[in-house]
Amino acid sequence: MTPDQRRDLAQALAAIDLPHPLVDPRLLRRRRFGLLFITACCIGLAAWIAILILTLPGRYTSSNWRTVWVGLDIAELIGFAATGWAAWRQRQVVIFFMTMTGTLLLCDAWFDTALDYGSSGFTTSIFSAVLAEIPLAFIMFSAARRLVRVNVETLMQLTGTVGPMPPLWRVPLFADGLQECLPARMRQRPGDVRAGGVTTGGRPSS
Repeated sequence: MTPDQRRDLAQALAAIDLPHPLVDPRLLRRRRFGLLFITACCIGLAAWIAILILTLPGRYTSSNWRTVWVGLDIAELIGFAATGWAAWRQRQVVIFFMTMTGTLLLCDAWFDTALDYGSSGFTTSIFSAVLAEIPLAFIMFSAARRLVRVNVETLMQLTGTVGPMPPLWRVPLFADGLQECLPARMRQRPGDVRAGGVTTGGRPSS
């Protein structure tokens, strides 16, 4: 088979054998609940932020200062260790661990600089954030983004989708409608894909 024929066959098989995940009513209900839950969280958090702005004191002394910072560093250590394990074992969960670790690093940089502002340790906190925590977080987020793109590119190849990788914000969650993410000139027109007498719609061709 030629490369074009293999691509057409892959598209036909993908259209026939891979129904959209949200066809399952249970998943559709969970999606709706998740959207409502996230909306409620946004509203609740916005209200809580307003309350904190009005009620929090400008100064506060904590008796668990050491526990908080050591706990945060332990969480970062766990994140790095989990990321290393998942990368070594080549597991998809490495994307989650990278995102988690990068977020912890940004939290570390934020609390370091914000809490040390106006003190003798502020300069050290700035250097630590600029030279260590923020660059490491950027590396984690960039690597996670790259792995997601590799997954989508692999899916495009397996389904015979032609064209460059679209930006992630345009890629559907379940890859349904991936063709619509591509520039118009690179999309397959309906009825163009035929393989072995079967169209992508799953009907025998005439």
